[in-house]
Amino acid sequence: MPKTDLSLYNNAPFHPGGSTLKRLLWFYVNAMFLKSSLTPSSAFRIFWLRLFGAKIGRGVIIKPGVNVKYPWHLSVGNYTWIGENAWIDCLVPVKLGNNVCISQGAVLLTGSHDYKKETFDLITDGFVLEDGVWIGACAVVNLGVKAASHAMLTSGSVATKNLEAYSVYQGNPAVKVRDRIIA
Repeated sequence: MPKTDLSLYNNAPFHPGGSTLKRLLWFYVNAMFLKSSLTPSSAFRIFWLRLFGAKIGRGVIIKPGVNVKYPWHLSVGNYTWIGENAWIDCLVPVKLGNNVCISQGAVLLTGSHDYKKETFDLITDGFVLEDGVWIGACAVVNLGVKAASHAMLTSGSVATKNLEAYSVYQGNPAVKVRDRIIA
């Protein structure tokens, strides 16, 4: 029976964009100014993200400890909140709409591996969180997921499939448990 052989892994087909120097500089800027809790200002974190190519709307709040892989793939709408220690894995383009709330410790993934192949190939796909989506604390959004308008993924849940508009999802894998009614 074939087995995974990581010595055969080849990441060469994937290219994250940006020069090697840009990726190296971002590694240090991300560590010093986004992931660090020593940077007191959301505006300062947004400045660095924009400088490296992220499209960030008005009124965005980015809390300390956030990790963004490649900001040149990130688009964030107006009045979106990104909580402490959230991880946005931007290997490919991702879009967060207006008034999106990413709670603390949430993980938004754009990459994984093909576990069926001996070479454990990298697979990537973006995700879209439409306007008004709420991703709960420590929840995971997997690659390729589209969360439609005002969908909610509860704390600790794992989204592996698209989330319907105005619906609340819970569990691992997340399933719809009720409608989201906003008064």
